[in-house]
Amino acid sequence: MNTFAETPGTGAAQRIAPVIEQFLGGPPPVRIRMWDGSETGPEDAPTVHVRSRRALRRLLWQPGELGLAEAYITGDIDIADDLAEGLRAMRRASREQGMRLPRPRMADRLKAARTALRLGAVGPRPPVPAARAGLSGALHSKARDRAAISHHYDLSNAFYSLLLDETMAYSCGYWTGTGPDYAPADAQRDKLELICRKLGLRSGARLLDIGCGWGSLTLHAAGRHGVRVTAVTLAKEQAAYVRAQVEERGLQDLVEVHNCDYRDVAGIPGFRGGYDAVSTVEMGEHVGDAEYPAFTALLHSVLRPQGRALVQQMSRGTTAPGGGAFIESYIAPDMHMRPLGETVGLLEGAGLEVRDVESMREHYVLTVEAWHRTLEERWPEFVALVGEETARVWRLYLVGGALAFEERRMGVDQILSVRPDADGSAGMPATRHGWYAGLGAGAEPAVHTPAEPVVAGQRHGSGL
Repeated sequence: MNTFAETPGTGAAQRIAPVIEQFLGGPPPVRIRMWDGSETGPEDAPTVHVRSRRALRRLLWQPGELGLAEAYITGDIDIADDLAEGLRAMRRASREQGMRLPRPRMADRLKAARTALRLGAVGPRPPVPAARAGLSGALHSKARDRAAISHHYDLSNAFYSLLLDETMAYSCGYWTGTGPDYAPADAQRDKLELICRKLGLRSGARLLDIGCGWGSLTLHAAGRHGVRVTAVTLAKEQAAYVRAQVEERGLQDLVEVHNCDYRDVAGIPGFRGGYDAVSTVEMGEHVGDAEYPAFTALLHSVLRPQGRALVQQMSRGTTAPGGGAFIESYIAPDMHMRPLGETVGLLEGAGLEVRDVESMREHYVLTVEAWHRTLEERWPEFVALVGEETARVWRLYLVGGALAFEERRMGVDQILSVRPDADGSAGMPATRHGWYAGLGAGAEPAVHTPAEPVVAGQRHGSGL
């Protein structure tokens, strides 16, 4: 063990330990190794390496989650062991110790500042990492929403091509198999096919895909089922990618791609309502709380009677609906998540009848872990493409995201609803059986849904 750790009060770790305990409300749940080699904290816990005085300076200027995240992003702080296991162990230890972060008094802050001064950590505010979002303008104005979407999704198609599988689906997969013969792309194809089946899509049906991403659902629905798709995305890089894929696959007669705000879909040249189905896969999180009732009203308005809407969306409790300071600053600024029940209520309030809700929380753990494995396996390529700081942003994002779904701090669900006709008929099949038949490893998706197709005015069973 280092000499500083053996001699109480002589190293930076021993000097900072009382301050850490004061701000945490208890002893630190991790081992802390300072830049001078001194250590404090339990010996059998994950080790947090504070590599420079600048880390303390960051925390003085930006206390809490964001300061810690930025210290990690810049490399001023690191976790000596596996980051996922380190974060998991820290959260577990905090729960077991029942620690609650107190609100430091002014005297505590002055004491921390004096300690930092003695350690040579006081100085001007460190520069903010370049990867941090800097938005301006009114919340959820069209211009600000475009900037927020661009910050995350226009990082570059090359980056996402490196991170994602060949489907380019950047959303939760549906894992019907396990083992070496079942790949992340299989989980994504199973998810895409499941959505098509829930929506009752068939050749010639009209689908409005709001927030189409890199076109995974659009291309699957058109190429596999002969569906006519209007695909909408606010990200210009995504729109360019989908257009190229449409041309490469010869789907020009079936797919239209529009780079516009969802609020402008009615202004698309040649647009007419009466869609058989509308999908929005993990896009509703970007709509905003105040704007969501208008969003659900839009879903209702574009559907013909007995038309179906599928919303795949993340959920979260009332605490930190944006995901926390790190997510809001570096990943998805202005994002808003709500409890599942509130989203269901908003859909019903728009006149849609909710017919099925399926939780996919555990599926997202597997999905995000697959993305994280790719990031680590191809780390030098990611660093060469976007730089060390942005790569570390994504490592923290993916590791923290998988843990949030694992611990039920976040959820994700597919919510299927329908616009009943004037007589109240939903036109739904009597059971769910046809949705799941044949999904799984090695199974080719059906060319058309096993359930009866949805036809305007046609009555089916009593529903689900």
